[in-house]
Amino acid sequence: MKSINRAFTLIELLVVIAIIAILAAILFPVFAQAKFAAKKTVDLSNTKQIGTATKIYLGDSDDVMPIFYAYNSDPTIYTPNQYKGTEQLLLPYTKSKEIFRSPLDTGGPYLANDPGPRAKGADSYWKAYGTSYRFGHCSFSTAADESSQNNAFGVYDPVSQQYNQTVPVNETSFEFPSETRTMRLEMFGFFEKKVDPECSRYGYDCGYFSNWDPSGGTMVFADGHGKHINGPGQFDDVRVNPAGRKSGEPSTDPNAWSGTWYSLCD
Repeated sequence: MKSINRAFTLIELLVVIAIIAILAAILFPVFAQAKFAAKKTVDLSNTKQIGTATKIYLGDSDDVMPIFYAYNSDPTIYTPNQYKGTEQLLLPYTKSKEIFRSPLDTGGPYLANDPGPRAKGADSYWKAYGTSYRFGHCSFSTAADESSQNNAFGVYDPVSQQYNQTVPVNETSFEFPSETRTMRLEMFGFFEKKVDPECSRYGYDCGYFSNWDPSGGTMVFADGHGKHINGPGQFDDVRVNPAGRKSGEPSTDPNAWSGTWYSLCD
């Protein structure tokens, strides 16, 4: 009997394509979620390692927290002997700059305007400032005419956050070390306008915000442990200075632009 080579019909091919498309629609979100979960795991691991490095630093510095710096971009992070950054002080204990790079860090709109020669247009805060994490200035030591933010040195100003006083912070001064944050992921998902419509609570979604982690973000605490924070309620309940003031706690200080301790200590 003569054999017959039977090909697929157009209908059969379309059915196969439709099945593949359905499977892809089901599986791709699962893969995306798994990838995001893996990034969050690395991010949390980074914070725990930074917390441990800080504890070792304290052992070598008479119990005094490192100097506070933030968002300095000129000199750039690529000139290590000149660049001013808190993470630079911790680098001998972390042994790797990569520890300060969160896999969730996708930069933000401000980087298009940063005056730093290497920060301008960078696609991550880590590339622009050497760290994806924000060091809370109330939990770190300040040094007169040395602590700085946004390349500014000198007299304290609540907007630029410059400093003219030396205020050392000792590890033993933390009243609630397991509840007081020293560092956090730069961008929390709930900093968005939906939660902060006037940009008056967290000060981000008015030209700075990028949603790195819709579920929240990570923090390092004064006792060295790291934790993922979910939602603005948990965030506001975390303590932000050695005396134990909470982030969302009201403050009458004239420099508290949000009316809370968040704006004084973040």
